[in-house]
Order: sequence, then C-alpha cells, then structure tokens
Amino acid sequence: MSPKPPTSTTKKTHCQSPAGLKWVRRLILAIVLYAACSVLDRIKDRWYVLDPTHLHALAQAAVRAHPDDINAIIPYIVSNLTAEYPASSIALNLNASEWVLSNAGGAMGAMYIVHASITEHLFIFGTPLGTEGHTGMHTADDYFHILVGEQWAFDPPKLEREVYRPGDVHILPRGHVKQYKMHEGCFALEYARGADLPVSCRHARKLMIMHRGRTGWIPLMLPFGVLDVFTSTLDFWSLYHTVRISVREFARNLLIGKI
Repeated sequence: MSPKPPTSTTKKTHCQSPAGLKWVRRLILAIVLYAACSVLDRIKDRWYVLDPTHLHALAQAAVRAHPDDINAIIPYIVSNLTAEYPASSIALNLNASEWVLSNAGGAMGAMYIVHASITEHLFIFGTPLGTEGHTGMHTADDYFHILVGEQWAFDPPKLEREVYRPGDVHILPRGHVKQYKMHEGCFALEYARGADLPVSCRHARKLMIMHRGRTGWIPLMLPFGVLDVFTSTLDFWSLYHTVRISVREFARNLLIGKI
C-alpha cells in the first residue's frame, strides 16, 4: 500500500514557516535597535559642548550692546562664540552670508546655520516681513532666543497668548507643539538639544522641571524643515543649500570628534 500524500495542513505549515522566521528576525532587530537608541539617548549629554545658560546670557548681552540692530547682533554673537569655544572642540560656520530661505510648518523666513552636529544645532532665523505657523513636533528641546522684534505663541488649552521680546527665550520642550507668530523684523537665535541644564528666564523653570533629563536627536528634526519643498514650494535650490550646509557642518564636527 503506497504512503498517503501529505495533507494540506502540513503543506500550509511548511510554507508559512519562512515568513514566520522573517517576522521573528524583524522583531529581534527592532528590539536591538530600540535598546541601542535608548542607551545612546541616556549618554548623549556627554557630547554637548554649547551651554544653554551661556547662550541665553550671550543673546541678552547682544541685545543690550546693539538694540534693534540685527546686522550688528549677528557678528557680536559669532565672535563671542569663537572666543568662548575652541575650534578643537566644536566647528562653527563663520560665513554669515550663508542665508537660506526656509519654509516649515507654514512659516517662512531665512536661516543662517552657525553650528550643526548630530546632538546640537544653532542657527539664526527670522524675516523682516513677519510670519506665522506651526512649531512642529520635534525630537529635541528647542530654545528660541529673541534678538530683535517680538514673537507670540498660542498653547491650548491656555487661551492667552505668550509674548516674547528681545532678551527672552521661548523654550519648546521635546514633543510639545504650539502655534507661533513672528512679527515684522523678528529674528532669533535658535538652539536645539536636550533640556537637562537650567536656564534662568521667564517660563523656563517650570518647563525645565517638567522635562528635565529629556534629550533628542538633531537629524530627526530635519524632515520638518524640508517637507514643504515637496508639498508646496518646490524650492529645490534652497533645499540643496540647506542639505549641503548641514551635511558639511555635520562632517566638520565629526572630523574633530564632535558628535
């Protein structure tokens, strides 16, 4: 008597096993990546060079030295940064003519990237015309130091506007979103990193207590700054310069060991 052919159940199990193994491998890979990212997120503060407290003091000093004069404030800030931080520890972009148009979250202005690395980002952003939009939800805490002009923000369910003037810093914690408006002639020094250091300014103490120890990664913020190019503006020339400058500054910092 000849043996019976394998049943359809046996065939089905045999065919499904490779696919099952593939999903098991993907799950293991996801767990390993999550664990690695968690470890890196906990130790990332050792790669910070810039100090939020110092940057806030520098922004206030620049406002006092050159009130309402952004053309004088920018070189004041850059020259003080180069004097404070040696080139062996951090690479700064000293070419203040590298302004690039930026559309993000419905707001438009121009930015000058002063520093860009994997863990920190420092640039000057603003417009003489005024703009308004969504802050975006970011993976790093953001410090917005007002240099010239005035910024308003709306943070529901609070129905009163927040007002930030020259010398103030608007802190946007990681994962938090707001509506904001920059009035005509508003420029700011924007710094992104984790929020594990205190900043002495209005609203900062409460925010720092709420979000102490949280950190973020700068490259994950980049999509917010470029997606409008593909959905509305089609300004690929500005996108090219944004990517070119950012990648160049990332590389310059990696070459000196600054992550």
